Amino acid sequence: MTTPAHPRVVATDLDGTLLRSDGTVSARTREVLEALDAAGTQVVFVTARPPRWLTEVGRLVGGHGVIICLGGACVYDVATRQVVESRGFAPLVLGDVVRDLRAAVPGIALAVERVDGPVFDPAFRHDETMAAAWRGPVERALDASVGKLLARSDQVGQDAFFDQVLAVVGDRALLAYSGAAGLAELLPPDVTKAGALAAWCASHGIGPEAVWAFGDMPNDLPMLDWAGTSYAVANAHPEVLAAATHVTASNDEDGVALALARLLDEPAPRPTQPIEGVDR
Repeated sequence: MTTPAHPRVVATDLDGTLLRSDGTVSARTREVLEALDAAGTQVVFVTARPPRWLTEVGRLVGGHGVIICLGGACVYDVATRQVVESRGFAPLVLGDVVRDLRAAVPGIALAVERVDGPVFDPAFRHDETMAAAWRGPVERALDASVGKLLARSDQVGQDAFFDQVLAVVGDRALLAYSGAAGLAELLPPDVTKAGALAAWCASHGIGPEAVWAFGDMPNDLPMLDWAGTSYAVANAHPEVLAAATHVTASNDEDGVALALARLLDEPAPRPTQPIEGVDR
């Protein structure tokens, strides 16, 4: 296998890829990310996580730069802890999707992720402490700031539930399979991790050939396909293992850090243009 070119950007998923199974980051991974940052290689996290879950992981990229979150619906500025770009559902379309899901899927529970926080149906199971502003039903919060619609049902198995959801939404939303059990994650139809990453890179004069991408689940596939060099961690979904150009160790074995560590021993070519907006 040929040695991939030294990247200007490293784009990595978080859960199941960079983070260990218990959600932690090893000391080895922290050291590698800090060293890459100091050497001038931009690290961009690309994740399904909402903005409110990014404060701590932002420290892993030196407290600056950006994180693409909500599956590509938002770009989060680490230094200011603010969403600086977002692409949400068209409110009328989202309202129709919610109405149709409620009518077609008995017992469905819904939630929306907005730029300023979530709103949950009372029956929607989640592990977070419920703030008063988060109390639904979701129909009170269907505006252009919604970047993701979440759906759960305890009455059918996961595959059957996904089939039901897909039959209802059609091309009005994109079902993003992130691996969360029993959870259907719906994005606006033109929003993907790959699209958001490509747009950010293009705005900084960076082509796919200068990007390494890491992932583990099917919602990472478009990003891995777009990047010039792609890595699947060993614990990845079979479709991801088959599609990636390289395979590294599992997330619990610090696979991303192992693949990136050798970059520290190779001189990186100086970019013809700096990556603007990123403090060094």
